[in-house]
Amino acid sequence: MSLQTLRLRPKADKRLRGGHLWIYSNEVDTQKSPLKQFQSGEQVVVQSADGKALGVAYLNPNNLICGRLVSRNASQALDRSLLVHRINVALSLRERCFDQPCYRLVYGDSDGLPGLVVDRFGDVLVVQISTAGMEAQRQAVVEALEQVLKPSAILLRNDGKMRAAEGLESYVEDALGQAPELVPLEENGTQFLAPVREGQKTGWFYDHRMNRARLQHYSRGKRVLDVFSYIGGWGVQAAFAGATSVTCVDASASAVDLVHQNAALNGCEEKIETLQGDAFEALKQLKEDSQRFDIVVVDPPAFIQKRKDLRNGEQAYSRINQLAMRLLERDGLLVSASCSMHLQRERLVDLIRAGSRALDRQAQIIEQGGQGPDHPVHPAIPETEYIKSMLVRVTPA
Repeated sequence: MSLQTLRLRPKADKRLRGGHLWIYSNEVDTQKSPLKQFQSGEQVVVQSADGKALGVAYLNPNNLICGRLVSRNASQALDRSLLVHRINVALSLRERCFDQPCYRLVYGDSDGLPGLVVDRFGDVLVVQISTAGMEAQRQAVVEALEQVLKPSAILLRNDGKMRAAEGLESYVEDALGQAPELVPLEENGTQFLAPVREGQKTGWFYDHRMNRARLQHYSRGKRVLDVFSYIGGWGVQAAFAGATSVTCVDASASAVDLVHQNAALNGCEEKIETLQGDAFEALKQLKEDSQRFDIVVVDPPAFIQKRKDLRNGEQAYSRINQLAMRLLERDGLLVSASCSMHLQRERLVDLIRAGSRALDRQAQIIEQGGQGPDHPVHPAIPETEYIKSMLVRVTPA
């Protein structure tokens, strides 16, 4: 394959040499390599200002992040062979970490495959492609996954928000076999059915696996409230671990229905009750009803999607954490989680501190968690680290 060349401005190669994979449009020497000459999804050889090859990247000339490095070997383009290699490397990590074939198999940049996410549910794979460069390799991705894992089904859940920014259409499609509406998975010894076709993202969130395991440690004999429960990831695992009762709150009626199905799978349906509706309003109503819980889990969707959302998002995190603290028993535990990349860990700590003081409570952070090993953090790309989880003891001041 003969590739065009993308030349960078002087000193613009520093981040790439330091391990980063992204190329910004203002780093390109547009006199020597005008971006308008490239097609969206095209692969190019990237050169420093002095003409030294840095590797191969795919491009989207219409975006601020106009390129993503896929190989540091200028003669190795992204193709089926490289995909097979990278997927095998990713698989070896997951098999080292987990004894069940249920995990995030490919985590984008961190696994050297920017724009690609693959979640594994046994012999069913759910794929999300978010960039034009990876979309151009869609068939090669499917063939590589089939070669490495021989799955019964591969479902393309290509309906994420990032695709619009890349100029890509949204669709859900079976690429191999036919994935069922619900697929089984096991996490921390607990059984679930995940709605891979209609659910959020790929149907499940593996990223909080380790934090949910820690919740199980504290759940026996406790009354638990799971806010933004989705299909019961936190709550059902707490019930399975011995919680006396669990209340799950979610806005989605279909998610609430699946909470009960997942509880039944684990023989703990009698411990579970659900509330369907807005989380903020539900917490206010529980307070009015004089309800109290030993543990409250708050794991909302990303309140901060973009930097411009920071102020309003922080206010939302502050409000929901204060509402949660008001529902705790005198010596209760709050699990405060965030999946907002733009909310720094230190800022979440500060919001918890401020919230506890506003209620004249004392907060002690007794554990902190992040994303599991199937979501490895790329040390040069801080954006790959996004999960925060605080286990907080809340007592009277």
